[in-house]
Amino acid sequence: MKRIGFIGNYAPRQCGIATFTTDLCESVSVEYPEITCIAIPVNDIEAGYAYPSRVRFEISEKDINSYYRAADFLNINNVDLVSLQFEYGIFGGKAGGHVLALLRDLRMPIVTTLHTILKTPDEDQKSVLEQLVALSDRVVVMSEHGAEMLTQVYNINSEKIDIIPHGIPDVPFFDPSFHKDIFGVEGKIVLMSFGLISQNKGLENVILALPEIVKHFPNVVYLIIGATHPQVIRNEGEAYRISLQLLAKEHKVEKNVIFYNKFISQTELMEFIGATDIYITPYLEPNQTVSGTLAYTLGAGKAIISTPYWYAEEILAEGRGVLVPFRDHGALSHEVINLLRNESDRHAMRKKAYIYARNMVWSEVSKRYMESFQRARKEKRYFSSQGLVKKYRQTPTAELPSLNLNHLSHMTDDTGLLQHAFFTLPNYNEGYTTDDNARALIVCTLIEELDSEIVFNLGYRYLAFLWYAYNQKTKRFRNFMDYQRNWLEESGSEDSHGRALLALGTVLGRAISPKLPTIAGRLFEEALPSILTTKSPRAWAFGLLGINEYLKRFSGDRRAENAREELTGRFFTLYKENRKQDWPWFEQELSYCNASIPHALIVSGSSMMNQELMQIGFDSLHWLLDLQQAKAEGGHFIPIGTNGFYARGGQIARFDQQPVEAQTMISACLDSFRITKEVVWKNEAQRIFEWYLGRNDLKVSLYDPSTGGCRDGLHQDRVNENQGAESTLAFLQSNLEMRLLENHSRSLST
Repeated sequence: MKRIGFIGNYAPRQCGIATFTTDLCESVSVEYPEITCIAIPVNDIEAGYAYPSRVRFEISEKDINSYYRAADFLNINNVDLVSLQFEYGIFGGKAGGHVLALLRDLRMPIVTTLHTILKTPDEDQKSVLEQLVALSDRVVVMSEHGAEMLTQVYNINSEKIDIIPHGIPDVPFFDPSFHKDIFGVEGKIVLMSFGLISQNKGLENVILALPEIVKHFPNVVYLIIGATHPQVIRNEGEAYRISLQLLAKEHKVEKNVIFYNKFISQTELMEFIGATDIYITPYLEPNQTVSGTLAYTLGAGKAIISTPYWYAEEILAEGRGVLVPFRDHGALSHEVINLLRNESDRHAMRKKAYIYARNMVWSEVSKRYMESFQRARKEKRYFSSQGLVKKYRQTPTAELPSLNLNHLSHMTDDTGLLQHAFFTLPNYNEGYTTDDNARALIVCTLIEELDSEIVFNLGYRYLAFLWYAYNQKTKRFRNFMDYQRNWLEESGSEDSHGRALLALGTVLGRAISPKLPTIAGRLFEEALPSILTTKSPRAWAFGLLGINEYLKRFSGDRRAENAREELTGRFFTLYKENRKQDWPWFEQELSYCNASIPHALIVSGSSMMNQELMQIGFDSLHWLLDLQQAKAEGGHFIPIGTNGFYARGGQIARFDQQPVEAQTMISACLDSFRITKEVVWKNEAQRIFEWYLGRNDLKVSLYDPSTGGCRDGLHQDRVNENQGAESTLAFLQSNLEMRLLENHSRSLST
């Protein structure tokens, strides 16, 4: 074996997986200098990190194509074995499923280390882990409990599992006073907890235990080492840390608690551990199969008190530490006082921990990994898993492209969203439209509904654009604005007014943030009456969809309900006037955004409990689906082209095909599925969504994963390479609505 590739986060990225992958790679390199070790890290930021030369290829977490490229890189560079560090949160896709695409294409043996094993996984988590293990030649866990869960919960053959402890630095057994002067705690008794700070750490229980401890040992200090977890910072800021500080002050132990708010290096960590008399892990839940910091502290020969999570129960058995019940600060204070009073017992515990951990130092752990690597190569040679790989390739899970908002951000300036692009560059000459800023506001609202942790604040800018676009004199929205911020009309198209109402209604019906609805509500109220003065059926459809969104939260608003009744009545009349046996439609021509009309009638009929209205919507939508489906070419979606549209009795224009047609069809089908629970609608939405990804007349992808943009359409002989606002927003809205349906279905199943 000459070359090993290590896949996982890598230093200088600041997280436990990065530290582990780096330590494993470096220790194997030191113990086996004849082997070339290369690293393939996963980046969670576009810029990546200042990696060392050992890093040869970088994976972009959410870009599925970078996983395929990584597999190609490893295959062509004659890597003999891959060591993968798996944690659900570091890879893209549902439950980290993107990594499966990489593993399926690898030709060398794979040894996967599992850093998280869930006792009660959801469907996606269980599926990903089972496929991951099937694609791996050996699986490494770090505890007996982890191995038991793999066999009992996931039905993994125990013969495929290697138990290798978490690696630790090799440090001498020395007195805690040796390092105390570094931190200014000479003469103090030091209690310490370490790790990224979040509420599940249970640090408040140590603070609650301190008053009793301080009564007996006034010179105790409690060091809380580590930065707040990045996700906690993003969602809650430093609220938890501040609450701990206030708790310490409330119980008059603030002078005994020291916060070290920084992600520290391993060298710094070992110095802190060296200065510690008692290390405490007061976690709140049992479901943890490994803890790097607990392993480090055990290996340094420290006295340890912990709550009985799975890893602690195993590693601290036989007197190597003390366990206290979850959330029991009284028991915690009792054990701290007992250990401090009984110095001989404390040092005996330290010695047991230090001796036990000698087989956990990296020089020993790297040898255990090499044994696993050699077993994997031998088994790969005689028991190839290509049959399994082939099986998974034949039955792939449908993966939605990751949510990439880069191009939308690039197309947005201080005024709002620019209308067109020249390739991927914003085209300033074309200025802005209310149409596109309304669409963008809908997308922002769906993003918030999908995941409130995603920070994307451009919704305020798009709403501000609509506010400015509204003309108080005409009671209508202006549509076109040039780059110099001059309005080019007093009133925009009727469709732009309807689309603005749709955006405002979506905000009012769905937004989680309380600020946007407050602003949108006033504008919706003022603009609503004007929709009744319009003559465009598509303006009515957009308006109806917005009204229905609004009434989800504000049912009982008689003015909105009356407007809905008026507009649906108009469609009923149009349908009776234009419908024929072979033409179940509302006009004598099909043009653009056709599906918005049946969509509006389906959701309105459902809310109004009007079966006849719903049936008209379903009949016309079924007809549209059949009309826009290839009959002898795999059944792909063929939107009616803008180069001629389709007048009754004429020819259907095949080109130019526009992304907005796919979006309106997908939206209509997904709402039809929600209302009827008939799977055919969900399948139709999936089929149409695949049009963006290459299941179309030209067999080319309109979606550009490198930018997050969507190309402007299909011509007869080529794709339109410009990535304008309408097309990009059509794709993003479709992607978001598909994701929201998946989330809803998953929540119902659980």
